[in-house]
Amino acid sequence: MFLSAIILGLLGSFHCIGMCGPIAFMLPVNRTHKVKQFFQITSYHLGRLFTYSLIGLLFGLLGKGFYFFGFQQQLSIAVGVLMILVILLPKTFQKYNFSKHINTWVMKVKSSLGKELKKKGNDTFFTIGFLNGFLPCGLVYMAVFGAITTSNMLLGSLYMFLFGLGTIPLMTIIVYVGNFANGLVRKRIQQAIPYVVVFIGVLFILRGLGLGIPYVSPIPVTDLHNSVEGCH
Repeated sequence: MFLSAIILGLLGSFHCIGMCGPIAFMLPVNRTHKVKQFFQITSYHLGRLFTYSLIGLLFGLLGKGFYFFGFQQQLSIAVGVLMILVILLPKTFQKYNFSKHINTWVMKVKSSLGKELKKKGNDTFFTIGFLNGFLPCGLVYMAVFGAITTSNMLLGSLYMFLFGLGTIPLMTIIVYVGNFANGLVRKRIQQAIPYVVVFIGVLFILRGLGLGIPYVSPIPVTDLHNSVEGCH
């Protein structure tokens, strides 16, 4: 499941380029000093990873509640079905613009980002990355679904951290070389993203079913415990 977070981040970053790409282009990095540029870009990524991890921490806490009450398997199935439905019935979900309820927050984040992009301080790049992580993005929402299915805060945080880690290669290339892929390549990758999301949705469903498939659909811990008690 954690591998799914990296894959979602890696391929999903092509989708998120529309939101984060312009910010990456505008990063006030030092173009003449390569070492300083490297640390500036790293600081930007650390800021994003920190935000994603923080979000994962919060939703992992929510997932812990489901785990405590014994609903984690059902939740995993529900999240997998939801992921697939979002892809198969996009127009249905487009009617519900969840981001409109947080437009005030988003505008404040964008305003703060605009101010930070004009600075070149040591903490500027971390702050830009930190704020960048709060911008609404469909793939981030999908990763949040994954964080909810974890059993505690730390695992939820780890899931979102790995998702962010998967976005780093593409976002780094954008900062260094700009628009590196032609329109056809980006189009092909964009077309592949829905299949990846459906695949990950299927993984969540299999995980929830507890079919006893190693690493894919393990038997729930409660079932294993009951089996051991039965043997005794």
